[in-house]
Amino acid sequence: MTRGGEQEVSVDEARRSGLLVVRCQLGEREALSELVRVWHAPLWRYVRGLVGSAHVADDVAQDVWVAVVRGLPRLREPLRFAAWLFAIARRAVTDHLRRAYAAEEIPAAAEDAGAAEGEDAPERVLNAMEIEAGLSGLPLREREVLILFHLQDLPLAAVAEVLGVPPGTVKSRLHRARRLLRDVLAERGYEA
Repeated sequence: MTRGGEQEVSVDEARRSGLLVVRCQLGEREALSELVRVWHAPLWRYVRGLVGSAHVADDVAQDVWVAVVRGLPRLREPLRFAAWLFAIARRAVTDHLRRAYAAEEIPAAAEDAGAAEGEDAPERVLNAMEIEAGLSGLPLREREVLILFHLQDLPLAAVAEVLGVPPGTVKSRLHRARRLLRDVLAERGYEA
């Protein structure tokens, strides 16, 4: 599935991030700050979408950045930074959920689940709230593929890399996830 102009933006973003990674590998502290500035919000939204709590997302995102800083010197393909970052985040979320389940403290959606970042137009805020409500009703596997592909704008191949599955599996999960999201939103009275 192609997404028109978004693919070009992804290529430019990959090049920009790749350059920042190389600069980080050369020891430039400013490059690391810039890399975090560019990628922290998308990373946090991804983690928040999976764990359901802003406070837990803060902790997990911090763990991810520690792992990124430790692993950056060994990253051989800087242009694939986004897929690498989200793969680390996925493992961190999985580890967190495993610990939470073991402690019988399954994370629930926080009270601030509907909090909007920034000041968007009223139509966009309502739309984002509807989607967030629908996503919270999806199983983790479907929620994750929608977040990576549609909200993080990762290309299909990068989503496949993050999830560790073939691109065809990503396509089928996307199809199922969209159908489930449409059903959840319809059940909650939102227009499709």
